[in-house]
Amino acid sequence: MVASCDSRRTVFRRIAQQSYAEWPAYDSTPLYDRSSLAGLEEDIWTVASTWFDHEDHHSVDEFVSHYPVAYVEFGPHDRYSGATRYEMAQLFRLFLLKELHGWTHETALLTYLTHHPDLREQLGLETVPDQSTLWRSWHERFTTELRETIESSARTILIKAQNAGVTVPREPERQLPFHGDEQKELDPDNQALLDEAASITDHISHIAFPAFSLNRDNGCEIHENAYWDLQTYLGLRERLAANEGARSFVHESSRDRTPLGHAHREHIRDLSIEQIREMYRRAVNRLLAEVAETEEFFRAGIIAIDITEADPFTGDRTGHKDEIIGTKEKTDEYAYQWATVQLVGNAVPIVLDARPVRRGESRKEIVEDLLDSAQDAVHIDNVLMDREFDSQHILEMLSQRGLSYVVPKRMQTSERAQAKRLLQRGQDRYETGRKLHLGKNEWHETTLIYRRKEDSEHDDHRQYSVFMSNRGSGFLTEYGYRWEIESGYKSIKRFMAATTSKDFGLRFFYFAFACLLYSIWRAVDLLVQVELTGEYEHAPIVTADNTLTLLKKETGIG
Repeated sequence: MVASCDSRRTVFRRIAQQSYAEWPAYDSTPLYDRSSLAGLEEDIWTVASTWFDHEDHHSVDEFVSHYPVAYVEFGPHDRYSGATRYEMAQLFRLFLLKELHGWTHETALLTYLTHHPDLREQLGLETVPDQSTLWRSWHERFTTELRETIESSARTILIKAQNAGVTVPREPERQLPFHGDEQKELDPDNQALLDEAASITDHISHIAFPAFSLNRDNGCEIHENAYWDLQTYLGLRERLAANEGARSFVHESSRDRTPLGHAHREHIRDLSIEQIREMYRRAVNRLLAEVAETEEFFRAGIIAIDITEADPFTGDRTGHKDEIIGTKEKTDEYAYQWATVQLVGNAVPIVLDARPVRRGESRKEIVEDLLDSAQDAVHIDNVLMDREFDSQHILEMLSQRGLSYVVPKRMQTSERAQAKRLLQRGQDRYETGRKLHLGKNEWHETTLIYRRKEDSEHDDHRQYSVFMSNRGSGFLTEYGYRWEIESGYKSIKRFMAATTSKDFGLRFFYFAFACLLYSIWRAVDLLVQVELTGEYEHAPIVTADNTLTLLKKETGIG
């Protein structure tokens, strides 16, 4: 089968139903217009991600001939001013085809077109350009930026086709394109690391930030990018609030117009919690798609779900008691609470989703919500949670989804008695089955695993911890990965702007944007490691400060 009107319609219908991608990009965000090459690259990525999943789409040639470019304005990238025989859109397709096949010279492209009349017809070519016309078009007519877009787009198409099991004309490079052809040393020095990080940070920011939008009216004097620049800038310095940050931003930014602090807050307050979460998930999906193109990214993995809290709130909670709730430690203090789901283990520790915690919400509701979005983004095998999620109904829900889990159990009378017996026998580990009552004569079967802590400060039964797992003690070692989410929270809070506002949406946006900056840092680190060493070690070699500084330069600050 070949591509048809029906198959193309199916592809674009699927794209329209996706929550994390919109096509065309210029129509969904003010960051791009119809002449934006970055927008064109994003659009090709979006379509290619779905195109080759259709059972009738088995050819990269067909993708080139059928991809709609009528909306693209190539004029700003055309260095010819007079009348020409061939339109830029036609030449764009021809050179995209040449790059896909990896042909060095135009002659190979001409030979291929000569032997494939059906393809010529699909490309709308009444005549085939000669070799000199093609050479001049590439070297003299096309801008450098357009040539780079074609090369980058070809790589994207090849990778997406290969991932879908489609035969491709050449093996794509499973790494991001970088400027220069210099060979990198396996033991990178600091300058090489920073150079590579700069290139990748530039690329990643163009992937992630366009997912955010303030839904402002067209024709606003201050570009929307300036708002994300300011939000990034607020994360550069500890405890920097919007008003103070906006005043400093005026002097440090290279932009002609920058938002005032109160205007920045007002636009963010107009966003609903649902809009913020949708934008965040869209950005993370784009981030995941980028790192997934490296062999070192472990897409199947382990996730940790946890709840963190903001600094204790000391003001008047009137009207906000369902949002500024008690702390997890059950003290007399109050705080905003946020729940997250994050990749841990061998995977790059990206925060897949975040949500606020309100009074009256059950832990089961929170876990189900985060699991839904996480499973939409990645394949999950195992779920790690701390003891505040010790609930038989949560465990049953996880098992019904086919997921394994490891969760600490709060010690009740029977667990304390068992721990005392183990202590008397000098037994370090013990495993036993347990049925947990769900109600109405329904039960959840789990395994209790007792483990004695080394160098415990206690000399009684408190030396033991009890865990629950539906996969036995073999998975218990994985619970050590959960510390990564606590470590991540420390960095995330470092990236947060300061505020005394009680506005729930504003508070959550600050937290979610900090999660995004953290995830960008870890994605950049993975890609830098892969590029410089060919491997990925979990300990980052690019620091968070490095990444924020590079984002500062990328967003036009300084």
